[in-house]
Amino acid sequence: MIISTNAGLWGYNIGDTVQFTNLKPYRIRVSGRLKHFISAFGEHVIGKEVEESMTHALQQCGGSITEFTVAPQITPESQEPPYHEWFVEFERLPSDLTAFAQALDQKLQEQNVYYADLIQGKVLQPLKITQVSGGGFNAVMKSLGRFGGQNKVPRLANDRALAEPLSQWAHN
Repeated sequence: MIISTNAGLWGYNIGDTVQFTNLKPYRIRVSGRLKHFISAFGEHVIGKEVEESMTHALQQCGGSITEFTVAPQITPESQEPPYHEWFVEFERLPSDLTAFAQALDQKLQEQNVYYADLIQGKVLQPLKITQVSGGGFNAVMKSLGRFGGQNKVPRLANDRALAEPLSQWAHN
């Protein structure tokens, strides 16, 4: 969203994406942030899509989460294709983690045609879930000096700045 004077003398990008909910009168709903995205491969995944995918997977497979974030894994250790890595701190595990990951991936493909094309073209492999031990997100946010009421865990990042410290809290 760009806020501007009515004469267009100046404009300011507030960093939010919006959806119109009504045209007469105009009403909008903030739907996401521009700086929270993944487009390491041209997939243009945004926060709204990962939030809706997570909600869908939890409804389909059960379980509950404390926190999650998503980052691209561009250079996997083996010669496999890259993928999106979902770091999830579960409060209660779903009954079937494989079905949960498939539900997440399928819902994301339904919402994002670019992501679906990359999966179907085998440029990306389906997402992988890394379980984060209890308290892992809080510990990492504290270590980064970003813990407290005014700081939220970013849902998406186009880099691995948050993913690498979270890897230290991973368990399977």
